[in-house]
Amino acid sequence: MQKIRKGDKVVVLAGKDKGRTGDVVAVMPKEDRAVVQGINVVKRHQRQTQSQEAGIINKEAPIHLSNLAIADPKDGKPTRVGFKVDGDKKVRVAKRSGEVIDG
Repeated sequence: MQKIRKGDKVVVLAGKDKGRTGDVVAVMPKEDRAVVQGINVVKRHQRQTQSQEAGIINKEAPIHLSNLAIADPKDGKPTRVGFKVDGDKKVRVAKRSGEVIDG
């Protein structure tokens, strides 16, 4: 079970976007990276194709999972993630407040 999943609200802990928050668009567990909406935006030169026009486009680059922390559901500050068995389900819990992240 992963600590950071698609759709989670995360806080950036290190890098040029330190302190900013965003939603996870995609997670790549094999590379230990995630794409976060509006974070780590880079400029890419795009060649013209039948479906796309040429020019310089902005897109989100993957960011390492160690530089991300889940935002606490209570106050939005970064928190570590723990796991708890709730009945017959295993749920993620914010270590900071003890609240269930999604369940």
